[in-house]
Amino acid sequence: MHRLRIIPLDDTVVFPGMPLTLPVDVGSDERVLLVPRHDGVYANVGVVAEVADRVRVAGRGVAVSLMPLHRAVPGAASPDESGVLRVDCEPKPDAAPAPVVTRELEREYRAVVDEILELRGDDGRIRTFMRSITDPGALADTSGYSPDLGFAEKLRLLETFDVVARLGIALELQRERLAELQVRKRIRDDVEDGAQKQQREYLLRKQMDAIRKELGDSDDEVADEYRQKIADAGMPEDVRQQADRELSRLERMGDANAESSMIRTYLDWLLAVPWGKRSEERLDPVHAREVLDADHEGLDDVKERITEYLAVRKLRTDRGMVDDRRSGVILTLIGPPGTGKTSIGESIARATGRKFVRMSLGGIRDEAEIRGHRRTYIGALPGRLVRALRDAGTMNPVIMLDEVDKIGADWRGDPSAALLEVLDPAQNHAFRDHYLDVELDLSHVLFVATANVADSIPGPLFDRMEVIRFDGYTTAEKVAIARGHLWPRQVERNGLRTDEVAVDDPVLRQIVTDYTREAGVRQLERELGTLLRKSATRVASAAQPTPIAIDAAAVREALGRPKFFHEAAVRTAVPGVATGLAVTGVGGDVLFVEASSMAGERGLLLTGQLGEVMKESARIALTYVKSHASELGIDERALDGRDLHVHVPAGAIPKDGPSAGITLVTAIASLLSRRPVRSTVGMTGEVTLQGRVLPIGGLKQKVLAAHAAGLTEVIVPERNEPDLEDVPADVRSAMRFHVVGTVDQVLAVALEPAPLAMAA
Repeated sequence: MHRLRIIPLDDTVVFPGMPLTLPVDVGSDERVLLVPRHDGVYANVGVVAEVADRVRVAGRGVAVSLMPLHRAVPGAASPDESGVLRVDCEPKPDAAPAPVVTRELEREYRAVVDEILELRGDDGRIRTFMRSITDPGALADTSGYSPDLGFAEKLRLLETFDVVARLGIALELQRERLAELQVRKRIRDDVEDGAQKQQREYLLRKQMDAIRKELGDSDDEVADEYRQKIADAGMPEDVRQQADRELSRLERMGDANAESSMIRTYLDWLLAVPWGKRSEERLDPVHAREVLDADHEGLDDVKERITEYLAVRKLRTDRGMVDDRRSGVILTLIGPPGTGKTSIGESIARATGRKFVRMSLGGIRDEAEIRGHRRTYIGALPGRLVRALRDAGTMNPVIMLDEVDKIGADWRGDPSAALLEVLDPAQNHAFRDHYLDVELDLSHVLFVATANVADSIPGPLFDRMEVIRFDGYTTAEKVAIARGHLWPRQVERNGLRTDEVAVDDPVLRQIVTDYTREAGVRQLERELGTLLRKSATRVASAAQPTPIAIDAAAVREALGRPKFFHEAAVRTAVPGVATGLAVTGVGGDVLFVEASSMAGERGLLLTGQLGEVMKESARIALTYVKSHASELGIDERALDGRDLHVHVPAGAIPKDGPSAGITLVTAIASLLSRRPVRSTVGMTGEVTLQGRVLPIGGLKQKVLAAHAAGLTEVIVPERNEPDLEDVPADVRSAMRFHVVGTVDQVLAVALEPAPLAMAA
């Protein structure tokens, strides 16, 4: 315990090893105790300092140079006989810890301090001083030199006797300081970069102005160039006035203004619209039909509609009638995938002599995709329609709106609502894009929309469309398409020549019937591609001489076993199974309805992922059969104490709709009467409790599916008889149609006359 003179340091903290000079008189004392003081309150820890020198300052008395030695804890204080306040103090020199404990902290502390010194622009002297310190306690005390640490932070370091803990605190404080300095530097650099960029842009613009003056190319010439383009563009009067207003703004503000680039972009888009350009139409209905027939098999409805459109245009032109801007054409082709909806758009353009542009709408969710963004947004662009007109280069192209049934909607708007104006002949002569903000005349555009199903198209939009349905191709049409289009294309794609491989129509028919079951021809083209790749492999490896004749054996070898079978005869060989017809998103299809009974009390069981409407049809069918059991030759107690289970196979596929009504009645009646359903018969129709057969939709697709499945007879509702005219003539001639109005007529045609001897 030592008794030393106490010297208070107001708002100052001194660490061991930190020399200082104080204007105080310490008499003859060789050592003093330096204690930090704040607001009159002494700290709990001080520093013992040795008097290194005494100097006299002119006019200020005596000053002493002190060298702090180590920490000390002050105790009781009392004045001595000369009135000097002295205090008992307990020395607290640093206890040297094991190097292994502090080595990592020292290394990290030095690294952090080096980064701080680098940010502050140290000239190397402080780094040299830091490297000269080897004691970990003294190293931690160097934080006391930092001008960024406050009194409380320095006092916290001074009062920490444990060297390891003190080094950790010093590291924490220096990390915070480093982070603050890095943020300051980043802000300063950003400000300097921004200022330098502005200064650089200013100098470059001045240089550009000087270069333009030397070349004789001034802002006036740029404006004159725009003015000449506007005059030559053939714009409507209101559009030209808008362009002139924007050009005047550009002239007033000059290139130095940031908004000038936006105005120039706007003027470029305004000039990109082909205002006065029209494709010269070829108004020849005969030529158009020849082009359409050469490109596509079948599809008579759409071919006739295009021919009619051209015929009307020809008559109005020849007779000098003024074009009616409200008589535009919006065709919507609805049908299964692969039926040629998209490709026929190009044929229509070629037949009419117009340009063709395709807009894929599948999955778009932003209304601005159609109408464009308003110019207030950075990076705004016109909508797809303006871009389509720019790409076409004319104001009367054929624009294909592909996959219009797959448009989405979210918080950004509903694109289908924006299409209401586009596809309305009474409005689209004054369509206004948000970006251009001028009226566009779309009445001369021939819009052709495509969709797979009509159900997902919003009602108001669907109401504006002239719908032409694609119900799929017959087997004969598929063979003709394969012969005339798919086969030559796949031969060329697979590196073969037409004289190196040959195929007959019967082989093509085998591929169509045994390896595909679709309304379109995409799968057929894939199968032909597989077949020709096998042939190309043999030709390339010289394994077989050319020409190669593709026969049934080659098809089996290349494509494997047949993927589809005519299974109606096998499936309906037992009572309780009936063949129905359905329409799916990919065309018509054949489905089987199976019924079976077993002991139980649960009543009617329905399986096969049936929708609510189909479940109701099953209940109606059961009610009808039970209420007319005696008329149908069925024991009225046949279901007493028994459950009836109705199943529609392909259970992974959801099914719904009322058109399976008579099929369900037939299956239940067949089961209970033990009379099998005739294997050549397919049927479709809604049923009522009174046994009436109501009309259904999609008859053509269902008949084509029945024909492809090998059925030769189809039962249809009598009110659907006019729809049979839409069925291709070759299919009608190959099938027999039974037009029915009641369930009695259905069962008379569908069921075998005699029951089987064995029970169902």
